[in-house]
Amino acid sequence: MSGNVGLIIRPAVAADSALIFALVCELADYENLQGEVDAKPEEIAAALFGENPRVFCDIAEWGGEPAGFAVWFVNFSTFRGRHGLYVEDLFVRPEFRGRGIGKALMARLAQRCVHDGMARFEWAVLDWNAPSIAFYKSIGAQVMNEWKICRLAGKALHDFAGRMQS
Repeated sequence: MSGNVGLIIRPAVAADSALIFALVCELADYENLQGEVDAKPEEIAAALFGENPRVFCDIAEWGGEPAGFAVWFVNFSTFRGRHGLYVEDLFVRPEFRGRGIGKALMARLAQRCVHDGMARFEWAVLDWNAPSIAFYKSIGAQVMNEWKICRLAGKALHDFAGRMQS
């Protein structure tokens, strides 16, 4: 439970699978990336609630209503010699914004990092998303402009993997 009246942050459970998928789709709409979502609800559920999950989710509820979520996983820094936490998705539904829900989700994850002795807490943000960038800076995050995300996916991933087979 968070200190904000009406706000509860809790670990997601298997019964939240449809909600989590809906939030993923809402996030994709917000980011104008609807065409990028090819996940199926059952794939999200299997990843989060299967036998050995490697990705996790926290749900934020405001007054009993689902307000947002954070999907995260543990990564590793060879430079620091310790694990870290990477936020894959953070989203608060528009009607719940401005109530400290995003900050509470991030604080919960930061507390997990500190409690578990993790070295880093990281995430990516789209360069056009000025409100999110301002929010992240307001909580003390350093925006790492010199780093660029590289991605192989779809056909490019398969083509590269095929070229490198021996």
